[in-house]
Amino acid sequence: MTPKRIEPGPGQESVWDYPRPPRLERVPERIRILFAGEVLADTVAAWRVLETSHPPTYYLPPGDIAAGALRPAGGGSVCEWKGRAAYHDVVLGGRRAERVAWSYPDPTPPFAPIAGHVAFYAGPMDACLVGDEAAEPQPGGFYGGWLTRRIVGPVKGGPGSWGW
Repeated sequence: MTPKRIEPGPGQESVWDYPRPPRLERVPERIRILFAGEVLADTVAAWRVLETSHPPTYYLPPGDIAAGALRPAGGGSVCEWKGRAAYHDVVLGGRRAERVAWSYPDPTPPFAPIAGHVAFYAGPMDACLVGDEAAEPQPGGFYGGWLTRRIVGPVKGGPGSWGW
């Protein structure tokens, strides 16, 4: 059963207006990620992927991520839209978080602009900022979207939402 869409207010977006298959678009805001009290990433050149029922997932260029902070992690997964993902651990400031980032080394043609760009789960980070607003992780721990006040749902990820 599809949940009832929340009507967006001024300056808001509904995840139910996002397309399927997903759309890739540039991010106009600065994106920053803090981890272990340090700046893990800082960019004005991010992309976001928008998919029905999901908050945006942000992909950052590798050159705007702290040098040496990403380490290859085992395993992978396949997205029906983007292709095969590779996972990364984050090691910075004396801390390590396992499998908290992913990238698409060779994505499908519609997602070619994010080849090698890296997305991060918001939950394990100290902060993930979209502009000056701290984002919250998408519920459930499986998907990697970031929620801000600009995004309304309900969003997929929490209990009972698997079949949406």
